[in-house]
Amino acid sequence: MSEKKNKPTDAVANIVSLSKRRGFVFQSSEIYGGLNGCWDYGPLGVELLKNIKEEWWKFMTYRDNVEGLDASILMHPKVWEASGHVENFTDPMIDCKQCKARFRLDVLGDSISEKKKEKALSELKNDFKDNPEILSRIEEKINNHGEDDPFNLLLEDEQVGKVLLSKLNCPQCGNANTFTEARKFNLMFKTFVGPVEDSGSVVYLRPETAQGIFVNFLNVQSSARQKLPFGIAQIGKAFRNEINTKNFLFRTREFEQMEMQFFVKPSEAKSWYDYWKVARLDWYKSLGMTASKLRYHDHIKLAHYAAAATDIEYEFPFGWGEIEGIHNRTDYDLSRHEQFSGKSLKYFDDETKEKYIPYIIETSAGASRSFMAFLIDAYYEEEVNGEMRSVLRFHPRLAPIKAAIFPLVNKDGMPEIAREIEKDLRRNFKVFYDDKGAVGRRYRRQDEAGTPFCITVDTQTLEDKTVTVRDRDTMQQERIAIDQLSRYLSDKLLS
Repeated sequence: MSEKKNKPTDAVANIVSLSKRRGFVFQSSEIYGGLNGCWDYGPLGVELLKNIKEEWWKFMTYRDNVEGLDASILMHPKVWEASGHVENFTDPMIDCKQCKARFRLDVLGDSISEKKKEKALSELKNDFKDNPEILSRIEEKINNHGEDDPFNLLLEDEQVGKVLLSKLNCPQCGNANTFTEARKFNLMFKTFVGPVEDSGSVVYLRPETAQGIFVNFLNVQSSARQKLPFGIAQIGKAFRNEINTKNFLFRTREFEQMEMQFFVKPSEAKSWYDYWKVARLDWYKSLGMTASKLRYHDHIKLAHYAAAATDIEYEFPFGWGEIEGIHNRTDYDLSRHEQFSGKSLKYFDDETKEKYIPYIIETSAGASRSFMAFLIDAYYEEEVNGEMRSVLRFHPRLAPIKAAIFPLVNKDGMPEIAREIEKDLRRNFKVFYDDKGAVGRRYRRQDEAGTPFCITVDTQTLEDKTVTVRDRDTMQQERIAIDQLSRYLSDKLLS
Protein backbone atom coordinates (compact mmCIF):
# COMPACT_ATOMS: atom_id res chain seq x y z
CA MET A 1 0.00 0.00 0.00
CA SER A 2 1.04 3.59 -0.58
CA GLU A 3 2.04 5.28 2.67
CA LYS A 4 2.95 8.71 1.42
CA LYS A 5 1.88 10.84 -1.52
CA ASN A 6 3.38 14.22 -2.26
CA LYS A 7 4.56 16.63 -4.87
CA PRO A 8 8.35 17.04 -4.87
CA THR A 9 9.68 20.46 -3.93
CA ASP A 10 11.43 20.93 -7.28
CA ALA A 11 8.77 19.43 -9.53
CA VAL A 12 9.78 21.28 -12.72
CA ALA A 13 13.41 20.12 -12.51
CA ASN A 14 12.23 16.56 -11.83
CA ILE A 15 9.79 16.71 -14.74
CA VAL A 16 12.46 18.02 -17.14
CA SER A 17 14.76 15.18 -16.06
CA LEU A 18 12.02 12.55 -16.36
CA SER A 19 10.89 13.97 -19.72
CA LYS A 20 14.28 13.37 -21.29
CA ARG A 21 14.92 10.04 -19.54
CA ARG A 22 11.56 8.51 -20.47
CA GLY A 23 11.12 10.13 -23.88
CA PHE A 24 8.47 12.76 -23.28
CA VAL A 25 10.36 15.90 -24.32
CA PHE A 26 13.86 16.58 -25.67
CA GLN A 27 15.69 19.85 -26.21
CA SER A 28 15.55 20.75 -29.91
CA SER A 29 18.85 20.16 -31.77
CA GLU A 30 20.45 19.02 -28.52
CA ILE A 31 23.56 17.50 -30.17
CA TYR A 32 24.40 21.01 -31.43
CA GLY A 33 23.86 22.65 -28.07
CA GLY A 34 20.11 23.09 -28.44
CA LEU A 35 17.90 25.90 -29.74
CA ASN A 36 16.40 27.99 -26.96
CA GLY A 37 12.61 28.02 -26.77
CA CYS A 38 12.14 24.99 -29.03
CA TRP A 39 11.38 21.43 -27.93
CA ASP A 40 10.93 18.01 -29.53
CA TYR A 41 8.30 15.54 -28.34
CA GLY A 42 9.65 12.01 -27.93
CA PRO A 43 7.83 8.65 -28.19
CA LEU A 44 5.79 9.08 -24.99
CA GLY A 45 5.43 12.84 -25.40
CA VAL A 46 3.98 12.67 -28.88
CA GLU A 47 1.37 10.17 -27.65
CA LEU A 48 0.41 12.34 -24.67
CA LEU A 49 0.19 15.46 -26.85
CA LYS A 50 -1.89 13.58 -29.44
CA ASN A 51 -4.26 12.31 -26.74
CA ILE A 52 -4.74 15.82 -25.32
CA LYS A 53 -5.53 17.19 -28.77
CA GLU A 54 -7.89 14.33 -29.55
CA GLU A 55 -9.79 14.84 -26.29
CA TRP A 56 -10.06 18.56 -27.04
CA TRP A 57 -11.19 17.89 -30.60
CA LYS A 58 -13.90 15.46 -29.50
CA PHE A 59 -15.13 17.81 -26.78
CA MET A 60 -15.25 20.83 -29.06
CA THR A 61 -16.39 19.44 -32.43
CA TYR A 62 -18.47 16.33 -31.68
CA ARG A 63 -21.54 18.56 -31.45
CA ASP A 64 -23.88 19.96 -34.07
CA ASN A 65 -22.83 23.62 -33.86
CA VAL A 66 -19.02 23.50 -34.21
CA GLU A 67 -17.14 22.77 -37.44
CA GLY A 68 -13.46 21.95 -37.97
CA LEU A 69 -10.84 23.79 -40.02
CA ASP A 70 -7.15 23.52 -40.80
CA ALA A 71 -5.97 26.85 -42.20
CA SER A 72 -2.58 27.47 -43.80
CA ILE A 73 0.32 28.68 -41.66
CA LEU A 74 1.32 31.20 -44.37
CA MET A 75 -1.36 33.78 -45.13
CA HIS A 76 -1.65 36.96 -47.18
CA PRO A 77 0.33 39.70 -45.38
CA LYS A 78 -2.74 41.96 -45.32
CA VAL A 79 -4.33 39.51 -42.87
CA TRP A 80 -1.77 40.62 -40.28
CA GLU A 81 -2.23 44.28 -41.14
CA ALA A 82 -5.96 43.95 -40.58
CA SER A 83 -5.50 42.07 -37.33
CA GLY A 84 -3.12 44.73 -36.00
CA HIS A 85 -0.17 42.36 -35.66
CA VAL A 86 2.11 44.26 -38.04
CA GLU A 87 1.64 47.49 -36.11
CA ASN A 88 0.96 46.37 -32.56
CA PHE A 89 2.36 42.87 -32.00
CA THR A 90 5.48 44.23 -30.36
CA ASP A 91 7.23 44.08 -27.02
CA PRO A 92 9.49 46.80 -25.62
CA MET A 93 13.01 45.35 -25.44
CA ILE A 94 16.27 46.32 -23.77
CA ASP A 95 19.75 44.76 -23.87
CA CYS A 96 22.54 44.69 -21.32
CA LYS A 97 25.59 46.23 -23.02
CA GLN A 98 27.89 44.22 -20.78
CA CYS A 99 26.61 40.61 -20.95
CA LYS A 100 24.32 41.03 -24.03
CA ALA A 101 21.31 39.56 -22.17
CA ARG A 102 17.97 40.65 -23.58
CA PHE A 103 14.91 41.53 -21.51
CA ARG A 104 11.32 42.51 -22.13
CA LEU A 105 10.93 45.90 -20.52
CA ASP A 106 7.35 45.20 -19.43
CA VAL A 107 8.40 42.18 -17.34
CA LEU A 108 11.91 43.22 -16.22
CA GLY A 109 10.61 43.85 -12.71
CA ASP A 110 9.76 40.14 -12.38
CA SER A 111 13.51 39.41 -12.32
CA ILE A 112 14.29 41.93 -9.57
CA SER A 113 13.82 41.40 -5.84
CA GLU A 114 11.13 43.33 -3.98
CA LYS A 115 13.76 44.93 -1.74
CA LYS A 116 15.69 46.31 -4.72
CA LYS A 117 12.49 47.52 -6.36
CA GLU A 118 11.44 49.39 -3.21
CA LYS A 119 14.86 51.07 -3.01
CA ALA A 120 14.74 52.09 -6.69
CA LEU A 121 11.21 53.49 -6.36
CA SER A 122 12.18 55.48 -3.28
CA GLU A 123 15.11 57.02 -5.16
CA LEU A 124 12.88 57.66 -8.18
CA LYS A 125 10.37 59.64 -6.10
CA ASN A 126 13.21 61.66 -4.60
CA ASP A 127 14.56 62.48 -8.08
CA PHE A 128 11.18 63.93 -9.11
CA LYS A 129 10.26 65.60 -5.81
CA ASP A 130 10.49 69.02 -7.48
CA ASN A 131 8.29 67.97 -10.39
CA PRO A 132 4.74 67.58 -9.00
CA GLU A 133 3.27 66.48 -12.34
CA ILE A 134 5.61 63.52 -12.83
CA LEU A 135 5.57 62.65 -9.11
CA SER A 136 1.78 62.51 -9.27
CA ARG A 137 2.01 60.17 -12.29
CA ILE A 138 4.38 57.90 -10.38
CA GLU A 139 2.07 57.77 -7.36
CA GLU A 140 -0.93 57.10 -9.59
CA LYS A 141 0.69 54.03 -11.15
CA ILE A 142 1.85 52.73 -7.78
CA ASN A 143 -1.55 53.13 -6.14
CA ASN A 144 -3.90 52.28 -9.03
CA HIS A 145 -2.14 49.58 -11.00
CA GLY A 146 -4.99 47.05 -11.19
CA GLU A 147 -3.61 43.61 -12.05
CA ASP A 148 -0.29 44.96 -13.38
CA ASP A 149 3.01 45.28 -11.53
CA PRO A 150 3.44 49.06 -10.89
CA PHE A 151 7.22 48.69 -11.26
CA ASN A 152 6.81 47.37 -14.80
CA LEU A 153 4.27 50.09 -15.62
CA LEU A 154 6.79 52.75 -14.57
CA LEU A 155 9.51 51.10 -16.66
CA GLU A 156 7.24 51.42 -19.70
CA ASP A 157 6.70 55.15 -19.04
CA GLU A 158 9.01 56.78 -21.59
CA GLN A 159 10.09 59.68 -19.36
CA VAL A 160 10.16 57.94 -15.98
CA GLY A 161 11.42 54.59 -17.28
CA LYS A 162 14.81 55.91 -18.40
CA VAL A 163 15.54 57.25 -14.92
CA LEU A 164 14.30 54.07 -13.24
CA LEU A 165 16.44 51.89 -15.53
CA SER A 166 19.56 53.81 -14.54
CA LYS A 167 19.03 52.69 -10.94
CA LEU A 168 18.91 48.97 -11.76
CA ASN A 169 21.59 46.35 -12.08
CA CYS A 170 21.36 43.75 -14.84
CA PRO A 171 19.63 40.68 -13.32
CA GLN A 172 22.04 38.41 -15.23
CA CYS A 173 25.52 39.91 -14.81
CA GLY A 174 24.86 42.33 -11.93
CA ASN A 175 26.46 45.36 -13.60
CA ALA A 176 24.91 48.79 -13.07
CA ASN A 177 23.80 51.30 -15.67
CA THR A 178 24.41 48.98 -18.65
CA PHE A 179 20.95 48.91 -20.28
CA THR A 180 20.32 50.17 -23.81
CA GLU A 181 17.34 52.36 -24.58
CA ALA A 182 14.09 50.48 -25.06
CA ARG A 183 13.03 49.69 -28.61
CA LYS A 184 10.02 47.96 -30.12
CA PHE A 185 10.49 44.35 -31.16
CA ASN A 186 7.89 42.65 -33.38
CA LEU A 187 7.29 39.07 -32.30
CA MET A 188 6.31 37.73 -35.73
CA PHE A 189 8.77 35.59 -37.68
CA LYS A 190 9.25 37.01 -41.17
CA THR A 191 10.07 35.06 -44.33
CA PHE A 192 9.73 35.47 -48.11
CA VAL A 193 7.61 33.87 -50.82
CA GLY A 194 9.26 33.25 -54.17
CA PRO A 195 12.86 33.58 -55.39
CA VAL A 196 13.37 37.28 -54.61
CA GLU A 197 13.79 38.46 -51.03
CA ASP A 198 12.33 41.96 -51.10
CA SER A 199 9.54 43.87 -49.36
CA GLY A 200 7.00 42.72 -51.94
CA SER A 201 7.50 39.06 -51.09
CA VAL A 202 7.34 39.28 -47.29
CA VAL A 203 5.03 36.88 -45.46
CA TYR A 204 4.84 35.90 -41.81
CA LEU A 205 4.67 32.66 -39.89
CA ARG A 206 1.35 33.02 -38.11
CA PRO A 207 1.64 34.12 -34.47
CA GLU A 208 -1.85 32.73 -33.74
CA THR A 209 -4.37 30.43 -35.42
CA ALA A 210 -7.46 32.62 -34.92
CA GLN A 211 -7.07 34.77 -38.06
CA GLY A 212 -7.33 31.72 -40.32
CA ILE A 213 -10.72 31.05 -38.77
CA PHE A 214 -11.91 34.64 -39.15
CA VAL A 215 -11.09 34.92 -42.85
CA ASN A 216 -12.85 31.59 -43.50
CA PHE A 217 -15.98 32.50 -41.54
CA LEU A 218 -18.34 32.72 -44.52
CA ASN A 219 -16.67 29.82 -46.36
CA VAL A 220 -17.37 27.48 -43.45
CA GLN A 221 -20.78 28.93 -42.65
CA SER A 222 -22.11 28.56 -46.20
CA SER A 223 -20.51 25.18 -47.00
CA ALA A 224 -21.61 23.61 -43.70
CA ARG A 225 -25.01 25.37 -43.87
CA GLN A 226 -24.63 26.57 -40.32
CA LYS A 227 -26.78 29.17 -38.61
CA LEU A 228 -25.78 31.35 -35.69
CA PRO A 229 -24.70 30.47 -33.10
CA PHE A 230 -21.96 28.17 -34.39
CA GLY A 231 -18.23 27.75 -33.97
CA ILE A 232 -15.12 26.92 -35.98
CA ALA A 233 -12.37 24.90 -34.28
CA GLN A 234 -8.75 24.46 -35.26
CA ILE A 235 -5.57 22.91 -33.88
CA GLY A 236 -2.34 24.19 -35.38
CA LYS A 237 1.16 25.52 -35.01
CA ALA A 238 1.90 29.15 -34.21
CA PHE A 239 5.24 30.96 -33.95
CA ARG A 240 6.36 33.89 -31.80
CA ASN A 241 9.87 35.28 -31.64
CA GLU A 242 9.75 35.57 -27.85
CA ILE A 243 12.51 37.70 -26.34
CA ASN A 244 12.76 35.49 -23.28
CA THR A 245 11.60 31.90 -23.16
CA LYS A 246 11.26 30.34 -19.74
CA ASN A 247 9.84 27.61 -17.54
CA PHE A 248 10.27 24.62 -19.84
CA LEU A 249 7.23 24.42 -22.17
CA PHE A 250 5.39 27.40 -20.69
CA ARG A 251 6.80 30.04 -23.03
CA THR A 252 8.26 28.79 -26.31
CA ARG A 253 8.86 30.13 -29.80
CA GLU A 254 7.04 27.33 -31.59
CA PHE A 255 3.84 25.95 -30.09
CA GLU A 256 0.42 24.54 -30.88
CA GLN A 257 -2.89 26.20 -30.19
CA MET A 258 -6.30 24.60 -29.78
CA GLU A 259 -8.75 27.35 -30.64
CA MET A 260 -12.46 27.63 -31.19
CA GLN A 261 -14.15 30.83 -32.35
CA PHE A 262 -17.89 30.86 -31.64
CA PHE A 263 -19.98 33.26 -33.75
CA VAL A 264 -23.10 34.64 -32.07
CA LYS A 265 -25.75 37.32 -32.25
CA PRO A 266 -24.44 40.43 -30.44
CA SER A 267 -27.32 40.24 -27.95
CA GLU A 268 -26.35 36.65 -26.97
CA ALA A 269 -22.63 37.26 -26.53
CA LYS A 270 -22.63 37.45 -22.73
CA SER A 271 -24.60 34.25 -22.20
CA TRP A 272 -22.34 32.29 -24.56
CA TYR A 273 -19.24 33.78 -22.94
CA ASP A 274 -20.50 32.53 -19.57
CA TYR A 275 -21.31 29.11 -21.06
CA TRP A 276 -17.87 28.53 -22.58
CA LYS A 277 -16.12 29.85 -19.49
CA VAL A 278 -17.69 27.07 -17.40
CA ALA A 279 -17.46 24.38 -20.09
CA ARG A 280 -13.76 24.85 -20.66
CA LEU A 281 -12.83 24.73 -16.97
CA ASP A 282 -14.90 21.57 -16.55
CA TRP A 283 -12.97 19.92 -19.42
CA TYR A 284 -9.69 20.07 -17.50
CA LYS A 285 -11.36 18.68 -14.40
CA SER A 286 -12.96 15.84 -16.39
CA LEU A 287 -9.49 14.70 -17.43
CA GLY A 288 -8.28 14.49 -13.86
CA MET A 289 -6.60 17.85 -13.35
CA THR A 290 -6.65 18.84 -9.67
CA ALA A 291 -9.60 21.22 -9.18
CA SER A 292 -7.88 23.22 -6.41
CA LYS A 293 -5.03 24.03 -8.82
CA LEU A 294 -7.38 25.62 -11.36
CA ARG A 295 -8.87 29.09 -11.21
CA TYR A 296 -10.27 31.91 -13.31
CA HIS A 297 -8.34 35.14 -13.66
CA ASP A 298 -10.79 37.74 -14.94
CA HIS A 299 -9.13 40.62 -16.76
CA ILE A 300 -9.61 44.14 -15.48
CA LYS A 301 -7.47 45.70 -18.19
CA LEU A 302 -8.96 44.52 -21.50
CA ALA A 303 -7.42 44.28 -24.95
CA HIS A 304 -8.72 46.81 -27.48
CA TYR A 305 -10.92 44.20 -29.16
CA ALA A 306 -12.45 42.63 -26.04
CA ALA A 307 -15.63 43.28 -24.08
CA ALA A 308 -14.77 40.60 -21.49
CA ALA A 309 -11.84 38.24 -20.92
CA THR A 310 -10.74 35.60 -18.47
CA ASP A 311 -7.85 33.18 -18.23
CA ILE A 312 -8.05 29.63 -16.94
CA GLU A 313 -4.91 29.36 -14.85
CA TYR A 314 -3.09 26.37 -13.40
CA GLU A 315 -0.92 26.57 -10.31
CA PHE A 316 2.49 25.54 -11.63
CA PRO A 317 5.41 25.11 -9.20
CA PHE A 318 6.60 28.58 -10.29
CA GLY A 319 3.18 30.15 -9.70
CA TRP A 320 -0.18 30.60 -11.42
CA GLY A 321 0.03 30.59 -15.21
CA GLU A 322 -2.49 30.82 -18.06
CA ILE A 323 -3.34 27.62 -19.92
CA GLU A 324 -6.43 28.92 -21.75
CA GLY A 325 -8.10 32.23 -22.53
CA ILE A 326 -11.82 32.88 -23.04
CA HIS A 327 -12.66 36.22 -24.64
CA ASN A 328 -15.64 38.14 -25.94
CA ARG A 329 -13.92 39.63 -28.99
CA THR A 330 -17.03 41.60 -30.09
CA ASP A 331 -17.28 42.21 -33.86
CA TYR A 332 -13.76 43.67 -34.05
CA ASP A 333 -12.04 40.93 -36.06
CA LEU A 334 -14.63 40.44 -38.80
CA SER A 335 -15.11 44.23 -39.09
CA ARG A 336 -11.38 44.75 -39.61
CA HIS A 337 -11.12 42.02 -42.25
CA GLU A 338 -14.20 43.41 -44.01
CA GLN A 339 -12.57 46.85 -44.02
CA PHE A 340 -9.15 45.69 -45.27
CA SER A 341 -10.37 43.13 -47.82
CA GLY A 342 -13.31 45.10 -49.18
CA LYS A 343 -15.42 41.91 -48.99
CA SER A 344 -18.59 41.73 -46.93
CA LEU A 345 -18.36 39.37 -43.94
CA LYS A 346 -21.87 40.07 -42.73
CA TYR A 347 -24.20 37.25 -41.78
CA PHE A 348 -27.78 37.18 -43.12
CA ASP A 349 -30.22 36.21 -40.38
CA ASP A 350 -33.15 34.30 -41.93
CA GLU A 351 -35.36 34.91 -38.91
CA THR A 352 -34.97 38.66 -38.56
CA LYS A 353 -34.06 39.32 -42.23
CA GLU A 354 -31.13 41.41 -41.00
CA LYS A 355 -27.51 41.51 -42.05
CA TYR A 356 -24.94 42.05 -39.33
CA ILE A 357 -21.41 41.19 -38.28
CA PRO A 358 -21.50 38.54 -35.54
CA TYR A 359 -19.77 38.82 -32.19
CA ILE A 360 -17.10 36.19 -31.45
CA ILE A 361 -16.53 34.21 -28.26
CA GLU A 362 -13.02 32.79 -28.32
CA THR A 363 -11.66 29.80 -26.44
CA SER A 364 -7.91 29.56 -26.97
CA ALA A 365 -5.85 26.84 -25.26
CA GLY A 366 -2.17 26.09 -25.60
CA ALA A 367 -1.59 22.43 -26.41
CA SER A 368 1.98 22.54 -25.08
CA ARG A 369 0.97 24.44 -21.93
CA SER A 370 -1.86 21.96 -21.35
CA PHE A 371 0.68 19.17 -21.88
CA MET A 372 2.94 20.69 -19.23
CA ALA A 373 0.06 21.23 -16.79
CA PHE A 374 -1.23 17.66 -17.17
CA LEU A 375 2.34 16.31 -16.84
CA ILE A 376 3.09 18.27 -13.65
CA ASP A 377 -0.34 17.58 -12.18
CA ALA A 378 0.10 13.84 -12.72
CA TYR A 379 3.60 13.65 -11.22
CA TYR A 380 3.91 12.24 -7.70
CA GLU A 381 6.64 10.75 -5.60
CA GLU A 382 5.48 8.17 -3.07
CA GLU A 383 6.90 5.96 -0.39
CA VAL A 384 5.74 2.39 -0.93
CA ASN A 385 6.85 -0.30 1.49
CA GLY A 386 9.90 1.73 2.43
CA GLU A 387 10.90 2.57 -1.14
CA MET A 388 10.23 5.70 -3.22
CA ARG A 389 8.46 5.44 -6.54
CA SER A 390 7.85 8.13 -9.17
CA VAL A 391 4.42 7.85 -10.77
CA LEU A 392 2.49 9.78 -13.42
CA ARG A 393 -1.21 9.55 -12.58
CA PHE A 394 -2.58 10.47 -15.99
CA HIS A 395 -6.26 10.01 -16.70
CA PRO A 396 -6.37 6.70 -18.66
CA ARG A 397 -7.57 8.54 -21.78
CA LEU A 398 -4.46 10.75 -21.73
CA ALA A 399 -1.92 8.08 -20.78
CA PRO A 400 0.60 7.54 -23.63
CA ILE A 401 0.58 3.77 -23.08
CA LYS A 402 -2.72 2.23 -22.01
CA ALA A 403 -1.39 -1.15 -20.86
CA ALA A 404 1.87 -3.05 -20.50
CA ILE A 405 2.02 -6.83 -20.95
CA PHE A 406 4.50 -8.96 -19.00
CA PRO A 407 5.27 -12.65 -18.95
CA LEU A 408 6.11 -13.54 -15.33
CA VAL A 409 9.07 -15.61 -16.55
CA ASN A 410 10.52 -16.23 -19.99
CA LYS A 411 9.57 -19.91 -20.12
CA ASP A 412 6.68 -22.39 -19.82
CA GLY A 413 4.85 -20.80 -22.76
CA MET A 414 4.22 -17.50 -20.92
CA PRO A 415 6.04 -15.29 -23.47
CA GLU A 416 3.97 -16.80 -26.31
CA ILE A 417 0.68 -16.09 -24.49
CA ALA A 418 1.84 -12.58 -23.58
CA ARG A 419 2.74 -11.89 -27.22
CA GLU A 420 -0.70 -13.05 -28.36
CA ILE A 421 -2.33 -10.69 -25.83
CA GLU A 422 -0.11 -7.86 -27.06
CA LYS A 423 -1.04 -8.57 -30.68
CA ASP A 424 -4.75 -8.64 -29.88
CA LEU A 425 -4.77 -5.43 -27.77
CA ARG A 426 -2.52 -3.49 -30.12
CA ARG A 427 -5.31 -3.35 -32.70
CA ASN A 428 -7.18 -0.90 -30.47
CA PHE A 429 -4.77 0.36 -27.82
CA LYS A 430 -1.24 1.68 -27.49
CA VAL A 431 0.44 -1.11 -25.49
CA PHE A 432 3.96 -2.08 -24.47
CA TYR A 433 5.61 -5.48 -24.06
CA ASP A 434 8.32 -5.91 -21.42
CA ASP A 435 10.06 -9.11 -20.34
CA LYS A 436 13.26 -7.63 -18.88
CA GLY A 437 13.99 -7.77 -15.14
CA ALA A 438 11.87 -8.57 -12.09
CA VAL A 439 8.15 -7.80 -12.33
CA GLY A 440 8.47 -5.19 -9.56
CA ARG A 441 11.02 -3.27 -11.62
CA ARG A 442 8.81 -3.50 -14.66
CA TYR A 443 5.91 -2.07 -12.63
CA ARG A 444 8.09 0.88 -11.56
CA ARG A 445 9.13 1.63 -15.14
CA GLN A 446 5.52 1.72 -16.25
CA ASP A 447 4.45 3.82 -13.24
CA GLU A 448 7.02 6.41 -14.30
CA ALA A 449 5.64 6.35 -17.85
CA GLY A 450 2.08 6.82 -16.58
CA THR A 451 0.77 3.45 -17.84
CA PRO A 452 -2.52 2.83 -15.98
CA PHE A 453 -2.64 -0.98 -16.27
CA CYS A 454 -0.05 -3.76 -16.22
CA ILE A 455 -1.09 -7.23 -17.39
CA THR A 456 0.96 -10.19 -16.16
CA VAL A 457 0.84 -13.71 -17.60
CA ASP A 458 1.66 -16.12 -14.75
CA THR A 459 1.30 -19.78 -13.78
CA GLN A 460 -2.43 -19.42 -13.15
CA THR A 461 -2.84 -18.18 -16.72
CA LEU A 462 -1.74 -21.60 -17.93
CA GLU A 463 -4.52 -23.20 -15.89
CA ASP A 464 -7.57 -20.96 -16.38
CA LYS A 465 -6.66 -18.40 -19.11
CA THR A 466 -6.87 -15.44 -16.73
CA VAL A 467 -4.20 -12.79 -16.15
CA THR A 468 -3.30 -10.42 -13.33
CA VAL A 469 -4.23 -6.80 -14.05
CA ARG A 470 -2.54 -4.33 -11.73
CA ASP A 471 -3.86 -0.79 -11.28
CA ARG A 472 -1.21 1.94 -11.37
CA ASP A 473 -2.79 4.20 -8.74
CA THR A 474 -4.12 1.76 -6.17
CA MET A 475 -1.55 -0.95 -7.00
CA GLN A 476 -4.34 -3.48 -6.42
CA GLN A 477 -4.55 -6.56 -8.63
CA GLU A 478 -7.46 -8.53 -10.04
CA ARG A 479 -7.86 -11.57 -12.26
CA ILE A 480 -9.36 -10.93 -15.69
CA ALA A 481 -10.08 -13.49 -18.40
CA ILE A 482 -7.89 -13.01 -21.45
CA ASP A 483 -10.89 -12.78 -23.76
CA GLN A 484 -12.32 -9.95 -21.58
CA LEU A 485 -9.21 -7.75 -21.57
CA SER A 486 -10.21 -5.59 -24.53
CA ARG A 487 -13.62 -4.83 -23.03
CA TYR A 488 -12.04 -4.22 -19.61
CA LEU A 489 -9.66 -1.61 -21.02
CA SER A 490 -12.42 0.03 -23.09
CA ASP A 491 -14.63 0.40 -20.02
CA LYS A 492 -11.79 1.93 -18.01
CA LEU A 493 -10.98 4.40 -20.77
CA LEU A 494 -14.60 5.53 -20.99
CA SER A 495 -14.96 6.12 -17.25
